Amino acid sequence: MAKKEQTRRQFIKIASISAAVSLAGARSSLGQVRGSAPRQAAKQRFKLGLASYTLRKFNLDDTLAMTKRVGLKYVCFKDFHLAMDSTPAQIRAVVAKVKEAGLVLYGGGVIYMRNREQMNQAFDYAKAAGMKVIVGVPIPELLPLIDEKVKEYDIKVAIHNHGPGDKVYPTPASVYERVKDLDKRIGLCNDIGHTTRIGSDPVVSIEKFADRLLDVHIKDVSEATAKGHGVEIGRGVIDIPKFLKMLVKIKYSGIVSFEYEKDADDPLAGLAESVGYTRGVLAAI
Repeated sequence: MAKKEQTRRQFIKIASISAAVSLAGARSSLGQVRGSAPRQAAKQRFKLGLASYTLRKFNLDDTLAMTKRVGLKYVCFKDFHLAMDSTPAQIRAVVAKVKEAGLVLYGGGVIYMRNREQMNQAFDYAKAAGMKVIVGVPIPELLPLIDEKVKEYDIKVAIHNHGPGDKVYPTPASVYERVKDLDKRIGLCNDIGHTTRIGSDPVVSIEKFADRLLDVHIKDVSEATAKGHGVEIGRGVIDIPKFLKMLVKIKYSGIVSFEYEKDADDPLAGLAESVGYTRGVLAAI
């Protein structure tokens, strides 16, 4: 009963936070954007989704319910919510639950691929679940084989940059250099938090590598250094209005997934604030 009451209070907070942020919170950030450039004729092509790592402390049913509560339809499952070693029957059952909830399971990840067996498992897993994208971290030695796999399975592989401390794919540029000559279905998942933490500009990177941008993890961070940590979108150092305007400009047509890493035990209010702020920005641009 206590858990239900806590959840009820969280849901009430969501409604007030989302409304306030959408109608008022984004205005101050957007004033400069509106004043400095004419309204773009281009239309938003991308959709908003959730990287389920956000809800890593919650079970599948709660994750689906909270995803719906914040108004998101597309979801990319971390293996907390659909285990990599699931049987075909188990995968079918989870996919059915997602559909019953009115959501779309568009991808899986982050999935680490350290050897051929893990690579094969990742593609079979994604195919069985009907996923369009694997958000992954394959070792570079596997990339020639992944090039063959994406042609066979017609599933995209968006390689995730992890910022400071990542010796293989720290930046979007480091991913691009390794995949630029491979099949176009192999590209980047630009995690704009990690991109910022390593000192790169996420706005510049999505424009420069637009031809390989297959997925986005949207978030905000406290500072543009390795010490930066996750905060509610709009409260950190990333210029979210400028970033979203660039996504529109480059005609990005994939999913922009919220990966809210703060408050793991109670993320709903912060996630709702982040979604509300982002929707407010998009409405204004």
